[in-house]
Amino acid sequence: MFTGIITDIGTVRSREDRGDTRLVIDTAYDTATIDLGASIACSGACLTVVDKGADADGHWFAIDASAETLARTAPGMWDQGRRLNLERALKIGDELGGHIVTGHVDDIGRIVSVEPVGDSVTVTVAAPASLAPHIAAKGSITVDGVSLTVNDVTDQPDGEAHFTLNIIPHTQEMTTLNEAAAGRPVNLEIDILARYLARMQARGA
Repeated sequence: MFTGIITDIGTVRSREDRGDTRLVIDTAYDTATIDLGASIACSGACLTVVDKGADADGHWFAIDASAETLARTAPGMWDQGRRLNLERALKIGDELGGHIVTGHVDDIGRIVSVEPVGDSVTVTVAAPASLAPHIAAKGSITVDGVSLTVNDVTDQPDGEAHFTLNIIPHTQEMTTLNEAAAGRPVNLEIDILARYLARMQARGA
């Protein structure tokens, strides 16, 4: 379980495609404090630490990404050199600064536009039709692992929903959202409450 508050930006040091894809990720985390088997959210995808260490280039940890993980996450995000939003798992008693995030990517969105507004930027994201009913103005959404508040939502004729986000300077500095650009794919996770409400509605509860 996570909160969507990013605590480090990691970089994919290396990628090895085999049965699964082994990824080594550079981090500022002290890996001595990370247990093997621990969960770390990498740009919104909850993954398991299978190796770790420190060398002349700094601290690193390794994860194995299955074909399912690669298929369900944004294209290109696992390439060598890519920066990833990192968050360690929530501990009981930690401050819940964002919202409840599971680390399970629901679908892939696409950035439509990025417009400066004062020191902030307004980012418009296109969500696929499968997620459109679950996104609401002033509700929470996770974009590349970052907990954000939806400003407004506009339904599109093709079933997509375009929603806007205000990215303040602090969020730009602390996450990879300073790389936001039109056409860039992003990982989306809807609010867990929306997921359960949709299931209840489907069951006629």
